[in-house]
Amino acid sequence: MGLLLKIFIPLLGLALAFYFYSAPENFSEEMLRGKRVIVTGASSGIGEQMAYHLARMEAHLLLTARTEAKLQKVNGKQSVLGTRNTFATQNPTGRQNADFHPGLGTQGCQIPYRSTPAFPQHEPVLTRTHPPPQQIAFSTLTAWSSAESEGSIVVVSSMAGKTGTPFTAPYSATKFALNGFFSSLRHEFIIDKVNVSITLCILGYINTENAVRTVSHAVRGTPAPKEECALEIIRSGALRQRELHYPSRVVGILLLLQGIAPDFLDSLIRSNYKVENIRR
Repeated sequence: MGLLLKIFIPLLGLALAFYFYSAPENFSEEMLRGKRVIVTGASSGIGEQMAYHLARMEAHLLLTARTEAKLQKVNGKQSVLGTRNTFATQNPTGRQNADFHPGLGTQGCQIPYRSTPAFPQHEPVLTRTHPPPQQIAFSTLTAWSSAESEGSIVVVSSMAGKTGTPFTAPYSATKFALNGFFSSLRHEFIIDKVNVSITLCILGYINTENAVRTVSHAVRGTPAPKEECALEIIRSGALRQRELHYPSRVVGILLLLQGIAPDFLDSLIRSNYKVENIRR
């Protein structure tokens, strides 16, 4: 045990030092000016905050959501969003109710995709993910293939897609599937020489209204701000990063523990739950 600690602690220190002190790439808001960006789930939460950031950066936006009434509220904030936007809703068939086609994929695409954690008392997320991210990815790829663009697909996932968590089996299953699908698609893009980057955003606990309402009674910890999270998602897509971890320290440490001490990570996750508050 003593020898193991002598090896483990220095390795852990080196890994943490490399992770936290690696020089970040330069990001400028000018990188988004004039870019065409799709934001799904733009009526609330992280998607709404992304819309505000991107509008301020003077991007051309297509904002979509499943609930038209909520999306219209975002539409009404013209003083924040500006005038370079097209708004759409998603009906149950997954078709977009919008007229936004010219040059759709010629410059860029951001795709946030995150659903509320499904504790047993909530409707399983498997039954309410319209349209599926695969459909969005393939539709976007069709436009890019003809335009020879250098676009980006940004997929918003969570830690539940990296490691299992209790009482969230349906939600975790969708996130593992999401990560697996887009990781496989990245390989195919590289093989086919399609110059489209795919960024997976691995998020922790964020203070969106849905997340706080659903899990605040069941987990310990303070949620990270959705405004900063949205900005980091945009930054990671613009820089064509492979993955974003946010909050970086929390998610980074959890992923590190997953590789070197998975049993300890599992016990840490379980200890973070207020089991007595979860209805089963």
